[in-house]
Amino acid sequence: MTEDQPDAVLRDAWEVPGAPDSFQRLWVPHRIGYIHGNEGKKPGECVFCVATELPEDESLVVFEGTHNYVVLNLFPYNPGHLLICPYRHIAQYDEASEAETAEIAALTQHAMVLLREVAGAHGFNIGMNQGRIAGAGIEEHLHQHVVPRWGQDSNFFPIIAKTKAMPQLLGDIRDQLRTAWSQSETK
Repeated sequence: MTEDQPDAVLRDAWEVPGAPDSFQRLWVPHRIGYIHGNEGKKPGECVFCVATELPEDESLVVFEGTHNYVVLNLFPYNPGHLLICPYRHIAQYDEASEAETAEIAALTQHAMVLLREVAGAHGFNIGMNQGRIAGAGIEEHLHQHVVPRWGQDSNFFPIIAKTKAMPQLLGDIRDQLRTAWSQSETK
């Protein structure tokens, strides 16, 4: 085998469907449910509308307020990625009542405080994607993202390997946040 043979092998492999190439792949077939829009729900059912109905050990809900609840994202960008969702099935922020928007704001602030305490977050990405064209994965039910960030969370995986390292299980961070929320003064 000569030094130029591997390149020739790769070049030939690109011409064959499904053949190896220079990219490493992390196969995550469980995400196909999310892609098809049916992860964790029956056809025609909204995942956010049923989230608070799940048994406690299966639920990712960490706090239930008066108009909104706080739930961990099933497909997080970072550990502790929270979603603040109104109980009402509404799609757009301008459909929310004053009471709902006030509680979304208060829960967002409180989530930030608790994520600093529980997870040592240094910063946050906070926002809502309104409509599929704006990046909403679940556009039919309003939800605000609260994504904790750390100064050292930019490692080589996302940059080189296009892989996100998740150092904590969802159930573990859920339990920590539930405990912290129940022991704190909610707003």
